[in-house]
Amino acid sequence: METKAKYALVTGGSRGIGKAICIRLAQDGFKVIINYVSNTAEAENTLAAVQAAGSEGEILRFNVADAQATQDAISGWQAAHPGEYISVLVNCAGIRKDNLMIMMPEDDWHKVLDIALNGFYNCTKACVRDMITKRYGRIINIASLSGLKGVPGQTNYSAAKGGIIAATKALAQEIAKRKVTVNAVAPGFIHSDMTSELPEAELAKMIPMGRFGEPEEVADLVSFLASDRAAYITGEVININGGLYS
Repeated sequence: METKAKYALVTGGSRGIGKAICIRLAQDGFKVIINYVSNTAEAENTLAAVQAAGSEGEILRFNVADAQATQDAISGWQAAHPGEYISVLVNCAGIRKDNLMIMMPEDDWHKVLDIALNGFYNCTKACVRDMITKRYGRIINIASLSGLKGVPGQTNYSAAKGGIIAATKALAQEIAKRKVTVNAVAPGFIHSDMTSELPEAELAKMIPMGRFGEPEEVADLVSFLASDRAAYITGEVININGGLYS
């Protein structure tokens, strides 16, 4: 088998789970491309952490919801790295705009789906051709407990993450023969900016393990799926939720 390139692109990589994934992949020896859209300071902090982990990294700023901007950014990266390719893509970018459906502004519906679901399409479309040509690749989509069971007040978020789960299963079948795997990770309650305002003590009572998870625990699972050890796993959705939804 052709030796895989060691570049990994993590969308939404500047904070939270994305940042932890960037650091873990750096520890695995990947050169990490950190995507972000607005917070330059946090992206630079993540880059410093990647370098501290002993690897190389770079920042790539673009909005995953913008198809042309995504294609331009990734094409620009490819032009600047002749002979190399992104062999691992982690689709992690996402936002929450929680509200009851009856009160949900139309813009909040579209923003959540544009970033999570359309972002998956835009980034994957831009990267998958090289993976297929090289006959090696890993696509790892960060889904959610919300996309599996549905969460009241998150109809938009559940729709986006549920769509990613279905797309994961379909795409995995399309490209498995090219030795490109596609899997999803579905975290439950994980400590991050997105969960910081939630009533943790109350919610932890619902979780069999009695606690929220850590971003590093999700990153360890992504690390495995990005490795050669996971070569026969594709089309799967792996829960990481402390037993909350098993």
